[in-house]
Amino acid sequence: MGHLHKSFDRRAFLRATAGTTVAVAAASFAGTRSAAAAEPAAPSRLSIPKNRISIQLYSVRDKVTSLGFGVVLPELARMGYNEVEFAGYTQDTSILGRQITPQEIRRILDDNGLRATGSHVGIGNLASGLQRELDTAEILGLPHLGTANAPSGTTTVAAYRAAADDFNAWGRAAAARGIKLYQHNHAGEFGFATDRPAVRLYDVFLRNTDPRYVYLEMDVYWAFVGQYRFPGFEPAAYVRDQPYRYPLFHLKDGVPSPGSGDGYSMVEFGAGTLPYERFVRDIGARDSHIGIYEQDNAVNTQPNPPGSLGAAERSLGGIRHLLGA
Repeated sequence: MGHLHKSFDRRAFLRATAGTTVAVAAASFAGTRSAAAAEPAAPSRLSIPKNRISIQLYSVRDKVTSLGFGVVLPELARMGYNEVEFAGYTQDTSILGRQITPQEIRRILDDNGLRATGSHVGIGNLASGLQRELDTAEILGLPHLGTANAPSGTTTVAAYRAAADDFNAWGRAAAARGIKLYQHNHAGEFGFATDRPAVRLYDVFLRNTDPRYVYLEMDVYWAFVGQYRFPGFEPAAYVRDQPYRYPLFHLKDGVPSPGSGDGYSMVEFGAGTLPYERFVRDIGARDSHIGIYEQDNAVNTQPNPPGSLGAAERSLGGIRHLLGA
């Protein structure tokens, strides 16, 4: 670890974060979920594996930038995360005196027993640099490569059909290299087409993408926000109807916020009231879906230290509680 930034005391950091966060998570989950005690129990055979809990590194992006992958990835492994989903491959250049390489990141993953779940890249990168992105995915051992961008910035049926054609082409190219291409939703995809107000854009994308080549990562929080803003669908029904298209879930939690346009505010997993017990039951158990913790606002809402890493550890406790792990 001699290449790390000299001002960072890793032992002091671990002492500050270890031993305090999981207990807080259990207490938080028990207290905030008590109102949902009447929820039916999750099925005995869960479709979200207990031994493949991942984290979207966007949740701890401040720590990745300032401390580097060489500190953050071992710390996530210590917490008990099994996999990570990338949101970029860079860190502060002062850590190594240059930028880290994908090969070096892969070595850190391997040294800490971590697997790479997937990676979010810009939709422009898929359009103009897909083979480069696939090269990096192969180095990191990614089984999935995706984007968190909406399929199109134009909310018409024709634009979403054209976007589906693009995704089909990108998905075929990814499949040729053994990688699954995926799209991650926010709330807007569940809105209605401006030219056909009775048609939901998400449905257009699903109907016009080839299930052999294009997959979905359901962000459960944003799906419930979509349900609030654009009523008339159940998030679990999409997964139940086409389970093999959803290899990945983003597990993030929220509390009601009626005064906001989204209807919810994002919180640590286990500190919210989204109906995850019902969601897990309703999606069924016909296929496996890797659960990935994400909290967009963790870098701004937590006491620091431990900051976003503390939120990650407490949220892992909440996810384990949900899964009975």
